Formats: sequence, C-alpha cells, structure tokens
Amino acid sequence: MPVEALALGWMRKAAALLLALAALHALPARAQLDGNFDETKVAPYRLPDPLVMANGVAVRTAQQWRSRRRPELVALFEHNIYGVSPPRPPHMRFAVTEMSAEALGGLAVRKQVTIYLDGTSDGPQMSVLIYLPKNARGPVPMFVGPNFHGNQSVSVDPAIAITPNWVTPAEGINKNRATLHARGIDAAEWPIERMLNAGYGVATYFTGDLYPDGDTQYAQSILPWYRTSPSAPDHWGAVAVWAWGLSRVYDYLATDRAVDAKRVIVIGHSRYGKAALWAGARDTRFAAVISNDSGEGGASLFRRNFGETIRVMNNYWFAPNYKTFSEREAALPVDAHELIALIAPRPVYIGAASEDLWADPLGMFLAAKGAEPVYRLLGVEGMAGESMPPPGGAILSRISYHLRVGAHGITLWDWDNYLHFADRFVRPQPR
Repeated sequence: MPVEALALGWMRKAAALLLALAALHALPARAQLDGNFDETKVAPYRLPDPLVMANGVAVRTAQQWRSRRRPELVALFEHNIYGVSPPRPPHMRFAVTEMSAEALGGLAVRKQVTIYLDGTSDGPQMSVLIYLPKNARGPVPMFVGPNFHGNQSVSVDPAIAITPNWVTPAEGINKNRATLHARGIDAAEWPIERMLNAGYGVATYFTGDLYPDGDTQYAQSILPWYRTSPSAPDHWGAVAVWAWGLSRVYDYLATDRAVDAKRVIVIGHSRYGKAALWAGARDTRFAAVISNDSGEGGASLFRRNFGETIRVMNNYWFAPNYKTFSEREAALPVDAHELIALIAPRPVYIGAASEDLWADPLGMFLAAKGAEPVYRLLGVEGMAGESMPPPGGAILSRISYHLRVGAHGITLWDWDNYLHFADRFVRPQPR
C-alpha cells in the first residue's frame, strides 16, 4: 500500500488538531507570508520508489541496495540538494588543548579538542567540547551534535573556551561576538548531566567554526579555503559543510580510547537536524541518527506542499541546484523518505512538534514511514506503528517518530525519548 494511503483517513483529523493548536501561538513571520497550512490544499503527489533504480531496474537484494542503489541515491542528493563534499583532509591532526577529570562538580571528564584541518595552527580549525562520564568502566557511547551559539552556550561550565567566531544574535552575543554572558544560554537544549548519568558521553562543535550561519558569511567559512566555486550547480552548501564537520568530530572520537566508536549517535535540531540526517546518510560510521524538527530540506517530504517550501529556504544552506526545484518539487529525482532510507539498517529517530507546522510534522512521519521498504529489505524492522501518533505520543522502533506537544524546539521530553531510543538500539546489552 502506498505510504500516502496509510495516513489518508487520519490526515484531516490531524490537520484540524494541528491547526487548532497553532492558532494558540503566533506562527513564524515567514510562515504568515508563505506556506500552506491547510491539509485540504495539499496537492496530490507520488513518491519515487526507493527500491527502483533511476533506469527502472527493481532492487531486490541487500547487495543490490548497497552496491548500486545506495550510491546512486547519495549522488542524487549531492547533485540536486546538498552539494558534493570533499573527503577527509589528508593532513588533519588533533590536539587535546584542555582536560579536567573533575568537571561539572566531579561528574565528568571534560576535554576540549582542536581539530587542525590542514595540520597547521594557521589554517582552518574546529573546537570540539567533550564530556565523558567520570566513573565509566570502559569506552562509552556518545551523542554528537552541532550547537548554535558556540561551545560555551551549552553549559555554564566556566572552563569552556568562548568561541571567537561570528555568532547569530542571541543573549550574550554582542555585535555577533560571544561574551561571558553567553555561557549556558542553550543549556536547556543540552541536558548534559542527564546524558552523563545515563552512561553517555556528549561531544559538540560550533558550526561557525566551519560556516557561520548567516547569508553573508561565505568569506568567513571554510569554502574559500577549499577554493570550490559557489556558482557550480552542485557546490556544497552550509548544511553539507555542517554535516562534514560532524564526520570530522567522529574522526577524532575514533582515536579516543574512552569512546566506544561503534556506538556514536549523531543528533541535530532544526537546520542542524538536516545536517545530522545528511551526515548519517553519507557516513555509515555513525551508529544511529536523531533528527529533531528538521522540516524542509531534512525529514519532511519535499513533494508535500505543506509548511515551509523550497522557495523560501536560505540559499546558502544548499547546493544552487536545489533552488531550481522551487514550485516544481515533483521534478526532484529523490525525496526525504529516501534520505532516511540511506541510514538503513541503522536506527533512526525523527522528532516533531505538534505546533511546528512550518516543519510539517505529518510530512516527516510519512517520510519515515516511506523508508520502511529499505529497512525490511535489509532484514530489520521498520516503524512499529501504522498511524501518526497524537500529540504527546511516540513510536519507538528501529525507525522511531514522536510528536511532542508544543512549538519548534528541543526539550527535556525530546531528550528523554532519545535516551530511551539509544538504550534500546545503541547501548550494548548486558549478557
């Protein structure tokens, strides 16, 4: 049965509920000017089959998927949406620039690591903040994700180095520079102590180290260093840069004996939820992928004209080719269910919020459901539920999904679900 039909009887009830919830809160300014929020106005669409090659040949075996269809899909996403990223820099090196065995009141080991991308202190570099449970008996599983306002924003820990790079406006940010008052401004989105107590480590890097999140920041990004042409149709955009950075963090973690490199979970929220999906799709070393409220250009179906559209997306986030599909999304050779399918057979969790209509919660559910055939071909379960859960509900399976009550954001409720997911599908089980 087509994925669209699975939710057909539920759609109108869900739309009425979501719209009623949204009416209680002001929509984002752009959403008031652009975007459809009426399910009855969603145009008919047909999703491409993830198990049919571009030449029409059906994919019937796991070997066909791995050797032919998967590489084909990666290339299609590269050339049409995210852009082509370079490989790992050949001369990259790591340096632990600060370490404490008594961080966070004795709960954690803190490490601050500099990744020198060209091997020199004068070239581009990334600063990675890492916390590990102090009393771990062996290598620990990890959550890895990018942050919005500098490493100092994820905790009030006074030892964290303050980013010197350009930062988007927020509390404690003065003229796009972080100050001492920026410490811990995003700590609510990073329940580090909770993760540590659950037996997980956490690593994060500031995206501004690689591509500051502003449409005039190309010159401050690493792209001039790579001398790639921004006018090339498949030039890598900021989302691909941020995803590439997550793989560079993994490169370091794979060298750290305190880390279980086989159990590293990549996670991201909003635009970084897009990056987490793309990182997990390209880099199979990540054991699992969690994407929170990623919306258009992430887990939401491109062909569903609900919420945000390609037309209003930031140009610098994606390859130039992507914008050419504005208002002709049906011409895209791929869709978001195939992006999620690229993670198979690894566990993946798509998080949505009931009032975040801009990100199209139903479109994300349908995309997650649409990845199922690939998971089943590879011999694992797909999504345990057939219908989108109500607000406050979750489906916990190898393809997981939840619909948190509330607006766009990542909360403790989200994280508790992600920890349960990690415990079930990633953490080594006792014998």
